Amino acid sequence: MIQSLAIIILASGFFLFFKANLPQKIFSEAKPKTSNVVIDSLLLEAIANEKEADVIEKTPPKDAGEESVEEDAGETTKEGEVMIINEEELFSNENEASFKGMVFLDYFFGRLYQLETQNDGRVRIAYYGDSMTDGDMIVQDLRKNYQDKYGGSGVGFVQITSESAQSRGSVVHKYSSNWKVQSYLNVKKPRSPFGIGGQVFFVKDTVKPTWVSYQAGSIRNMTTLNNPTLYYGRSTNTRGTVEMVMQKDTIRKSLQGAKALNKVKLVNGSLKQLKLQFVHADSIPLYGVDVSSAIGVQVDNFSSRGNSGLPLSLFNVNVMQQFQKELDYSLIILHYGTNVLNYGSYNYSWYTKQMNKVVSHLRQCFPKASILVISTADKSTKYNLTMQTDSAVTPLMRAQRKYAMESKTGFFNLYEAMGGKGSMVKWVEESPTKANKDYTHFNFRGAQAVSSLIFKQLEEGYAAYKAEKGKELTGQKNKNKEDSVQTTKVQNEIFTVSND
Repeated sequence: MIQSLAIIILASGFFLFFKANLPQKIFSEAKPKTSNVVIDSLLLEAIANEKEADVIEKTPPKDAGEESVEEDAGETTKEGEVMIINEEELFSNENEASFKGMVFLDYFFGRLYQLETQNDGRVRIAYYGDSMTDGDMIVQDLRKNYQDKYGGSGVGFVQITSESAQSRGSVVHKYSSNWKVQSYLNVKKPRSPFGIGGQVFFVKDTVKPTWVSYQAGSIRNMTTLNNPTLYYGRSTNTRGTVEMVMQKDTIRKSLQGAKALNKVKLVNGSLKQLKLQFVHADSIPLYGVDVSSAIGVQVDNFSSRGNSGLPLSLFNVNVMQQFQKELDYSLIILHYGTNVLNYGSYNYSWYTKQMNKVVSHLRQCFPKASILVISTADKSTKYNLTMQTDSAVTPLMRAQRKYAMESKTGFFNLYEAMGGKGSMVKWVEESPTKANKDYTHFNFRGAQAVSSLIFKQLEEGYAAYKAEKGKELTGQKNKNKEDSVQTTKVQNEIFTVSND
């Protein structure tokens, strides 16, 4: 008994001694060195430039993100096909702490109102994110929420290959191993412009079969592949073909890449499964297949692990405007932050500055489309042996809110919506759990909850839009109808007089 008590006293003494000498954080904030973590090159360069500027106390030089925007816009305007969009003078009188910027989503709400009242047309959303939306997490539930209420079906645009294909339940996505992929995360000047998802794909092996297959999943509203259409870029190769394998039938179609963006409709109608095999298609830049319905709401997931959002500045304006003409996005969602945290400084003014330029660039790429910024979620780090909100979370969230306000976009504060300080710990440790043990990423239950929070704020914004603008639109329609009736009445009177 005395021996056990002595051991306990000694152990307690050692613990108190070492605790006083331990650092506040027992885990390093340095970027983990692992081949499984990809951090985009523009983020690394921007951080390096920022650190250099702090040391020499001078204005930082232009980073790759800035240069790419200017070069890209200059190159595409030479073709004479690009619309130059003048950003509208919108205004919001919200204070910073409660800023949501729903007034800046008027175009999206207007298109949704048209769909709801006329039951015609399509409202399309492009959801750009990082590993938070990997495997269609969050996005598939937002898609389901919108399609349940406003109609629509299908998973939308799916790229040729995907790093999260195996974890995605909304579509069964398989492909051969002999594809060459260039991504905007690590390539500044690709062989051909990046596609709508930030990647471009090429047939690498002309000997072995190069193929991709898509099969509809079992999630509600996503059980069919609707009107599959293949998109690809410009090429001088006129021999390339795509073979569609559907059960026992094989149909071959030619790939003629005369334009910056080309498409070939693979099937009219819907089906459950589709396999594409590419023949003599080397040097043809391939982008992906759209399988969305012609009416209702469509939400496309463009997730990239390790993405900070800065690589969006590498989009070619001309090619993106061609995509916009084809796919017609009403809303662009930017959901980033996970990969921007913890780089040795809590000053994220550089990120605000760069993302302002990214938003401006996206407005040229997707004319008229509204833009919504989603902030970083809460993330926990161990301080004094206790998991707590990482000290970089709030500064980054404020920087994201600042660039949303300055660039006049909508803003969803995910950090506050999930509960603010300490919320990630609760989401991980409560039962049933809603986040993973890395205290960073949500599980499927948490992703569903996050999607509901986003949908709720957008629906509140839409309700406010209808209360204000809906009456104006209805009044204008009634006035147009009255004018039409009056015009018809006058025409009838004139016709009667002339007959007399």
